[in-house]
Amino acid sequence: MSRRIALAAAATVIGASASLVSAPAWAGWYGHGTAYTSRGEYNGAHGGYCSGGTCNHAGGVVGPYGGVASNSGSVTRTSPGQFSNSGTAYGPNGRSVQHSGDTSCASGTCSHTGTMTGSDGRTASTSGEVTRNGAGQYSSSGTVTGGNGNSYNHSASTNCGGWTCSRSGTVTGSNGGTVTHSGSATSVAPGVVVTSGSATGTHGNTVTTSGTVVHGGVVTTGGTAVVTGTTTVGAAVVVPPPVIIPPPPAVVVAAPVPAPVVVAPPPPAMVVAPAPVVVPPPAHVVVVAPPPPPHVVYVAPKPRPAVWIPGHWIGRVWIPAHWA
Repeated sequence: MSRRIALAAAATVIGASASLVSAPAWAGWYGHGTAYTSRGEYNGAHGGYCSGGTCNHAGGVVGPYGGVASNSGSVTRTSPGQFSNSGTAYGPNGRSVQHSGDTSCASGTCSHTGTMTGSDGRTASTSGEVTRNGAGQYSSSGTVTGGNGNSYNHSASTNCGGWTCSRSGTVTGSNGGTVTHSGSATSVAPGVVVTSGSATGTHGNTVTTSGTVVHGGVVTTGGTAVVTGTTTVGAAVVVPPPVIIPPPPAVVVAAPVPAPVVVAPPPPAMVVAPAPVVVPPPAHVVVVAPPPPPHVVYVAPKPRPAVWIPGHWIGRVWIPAHWA
């Protein structure tokens, strides 16, 4: 039940931003997902829209124990290559951080400055830049100064080739402690990205992570913490407080997701049907029976009395006697 209430709270945060605009404008983009980690299951949702040179966004994450973290804000394009951003993030403990900044891009380099103010009034500042050195080649550097005056310098480089982007970088604190990190993201199928990485702290401890991101809202992560180094135990061992290095401003260079190869089917062959051959039916042959032969009527001559003719000569021919 607590998880449902937390999810409703996250949806309320998004809905509050949505109420600032009309319904058609909200139809920009929306996403949700679940992350499975060794600490439990995290559910998140986010959405945004762009209008009139400004893009607004809002999102929330619900932890395995019902805690809710949310973030909302906007980015405005003030002129070509010039942007400003502002927003507020709320933690599960009810504390909030307001952030704002400005970004300027020119000649392949984007520079950024910003401030973050917490609920207690303390302020941290950030500055940095990202430069495109070549096709798929990027470098970044910057500084974060906390409310206590401590500063942290960070630098990193990213190399993308084929379907893989690899990165590496360092973070150095005011006391000289350094944290190194490296990792990669590889697109293995349309909408599926496999990630891996490692980070080594100031005491030589190393943490490795790996995961799979599936487009459509499922994020599965798994990791193994590998601790290396030597610990000396004595009667007078003073353990220094842990050095907490805040993460540098997120400069995310996503692995290029290969556009799905859509092989268009060949156009259907145009079949020109021959004109139908109409064979006229054979002429109706009327066989006319020949007329019947004329009916021959033999008329017997009228009988006449027979006459005996005695033999006689006709010239030199003797005609014997006969009836006539």
